[in-house]
Amino acid sequence: MFAVIKTGGKQYKVAKDDVIVIEKLEGEAGEVLSFDSVLMVGEGAETKAGAPFVEGASVAAEVVEQTRGDKVLIFKKKRRKNHRRTNGHRQDLTVVKITDILTDGKKAAAKAKKAAPKKEAPKDDAEAAPAAADSDGAKTEKKAPAKKATAKKAAAKKAPAKKAAAKKAPAKKAAAKKKDD
Repeated sequence: MFAVIKTGGKQYKVAKDDVIVIEKLEGEAGEVLSFDSVLMVGEGAETKAGAPFVEGASVAAEVVEQTRGDKVLIFKKKRRKNHRRTNGHRQDLTVVKITDILTDGKKAAAKAKKAAPKKEAPKDDAEAAPAAADSDGAKTEKKAPAKKATAKKAAAKKAPAKKAAAKKAPAKKAAAKKKDD
């Protein structure tokens, strides 16, 4: 059995257990969605088209993941004007698995969400440390050792000492005078 559904301004031909990528829909992975905008339902040679939608038909789907599409580059140019603009776009997408095609007016049964147990943040040592008794017998709280600020040591690099007696360029010789005959 197949169905043609409309979502995100597009039409998709789907069958049971198909995985399709559609425009972003709200929902987390594992949630069940219901598409009521069914344009056509068919099985073999028997098809039923709606005007505009088939009454009582719906498609149940499960969200697999929320993802993003490939980057599309937009480049605009006006010739002889030195005008160029580049822009990019990544579309938000939802990957959906079709679980059932319903034609008798029933709604898709929602799955129970699996709740993961929340992990508690670890407590500080100062809070978890029990009170200790002094030599006087008075209870005082142990404090965690304070973290010492590590000062960055500036690496003192000495510039290589320049040679004091650098070689001097030889003095230019005076140009020889021309002899007149």
